[in-house]
Amino acid sequence: MSNTVIEFNNVGKQYILGTIGTGTLSQDLNRWWANIRGKEDPYLKIGETNDRTQKGNGRFVWALRDINFKVEQGDVVGIVGKNGAGKSTLLKILSRVTSPTTGDIKIKGRIASLLEVGTGFHPEMTGRENIFMNGSIMGMTKAEIKSKFDEIVDFAGVAKYVDTPVKRYSSGMMVRLGFAIAAHLEPEILVVDEVLAVGDAEFQKKAIGKMQDVSKGEGRTVLFVSHNMAAVRSLCTRGIMLKNGMVDFIGNIPDTLDHYLRNSDSAQQGRIVDNIKWTKNTLQIQSISINGTEKSTSILHNGQTSLDLTIDGHTDEDMIYDIMMTLKSKEGIPFATYAIGHYFGEIQIQKKGKFTLKRTIELPKILSKGIIRIDLYIHHPMVEYMMKAPDCCSLESEGFQKGFGRALSQEPNGFIGLSNCQ
Repeated sequence: MSNTVIEFNNVGKQYILGTIGTGTLSQDLNRWWANIRGKEDPYLKIGETNDRTQKGNGRFVWALRDINFKVEQGDVVGIVGKNGAGKSTLLKILSRVTSPTTGDIKIKGRIASLLEVGTGFHPEMTGRENIFMNGSIMGMTKAEIKSKFDEIVDFAGVAKYVDTPVKRYSSGMMVRLGFAIAAHLEPEILVVDEVLAVGDAEFQKKAIGKMQDVSKGEGRTVLFVSHNMAAVRSLCTRGIMLKNGMVDFIGNIPDTLDHYLRNSDSAQQGRIVDNIKWTKNTLQIQSISINGTEKSTSILHNGQTSLDLTIDGHTDEDMIYDIMMTLKSKEGIPFATYAIGHYFGEIQIQKKGKFTLKRTIELPKILSKGIIRIDLYIHHPMVEYMMKAPDCCSLESEGFQKGFGRALSQEPNGFIGLSNCQ
């Protein structure tokens, strides 16, 4: 017996830019006539890919196209992609907020959706009334809703306002109540969009914990859209990446996030020097080489112990400086820093004119496999910056372990302090 609970079959969604509805009367008549004759909708043959970075020439655009995938019972699927990739449209079609232009979706079980702030709420009704209304829409009896009522109110933290019309709730309160209803009224499929970003840190932690309980403890299915990569990694078991309205990648979560971050990283192409965001007007940088290349991508090989850095440039004045390099996870969380001038007072002086700055930086003894992002700065600690190059390059680590990393004395930072190789 199949455990598939959601199946997308060639699903597409087409919109007409600048209009509300289906378009002109002539277009509707052409579609009707084609349907009568058993022909394909003529407007499905046209339309542009949903690439928001390019100016289009036509009025028809595919927000989604040729979407095919299956979701098994108990899967927690993270859907990732850039803004405009089609994530929310996909969830709206799944939740029957809008209908697909092409294809069909097969669903087994009840769906509870939290797509945006206030979804499914009647603003004039109280929190109590909205809880019962949402439960009734999902097919639950009054007795079933009553048995969950106190748990929902307690989870949402709105006991004081449960008999107040929800139009007087803050956006955070509405999200808390909406999620509590969706998670506690026992749907077979829970669909959650980026709305959790509205909640505070405490609520986000509770919500992720609840989704884990729903999926692992109760065997229900969760579809989760978020730009919080740490939350996606901790919660989800499978991943789907959308790009320009189409499925670009399907796989386990580590592979999906690697693919997404590799494709979304602005530092994946060109030279490192091209990714400098700002320099002081007295400083000109001609080239930067990290890990033996000026390209913005390179590989940290297994067993590699150091990282070579070379900066060529010209300064119009004497420069008191330190070089700072920060190593970050693919999600942008710093884990190691090289800043011996800042931490140990080894400030350098560069005379006016051309210069070449070279460092051989000791790598952490333990590095995980995957993408490492680099921030690079030239600065006079606590005084001024001369160059800022955040996310200037990325390194693909093959992963290695040799002993243990040496933590800085400033333990709350959680950083590994990097030094020059001897």
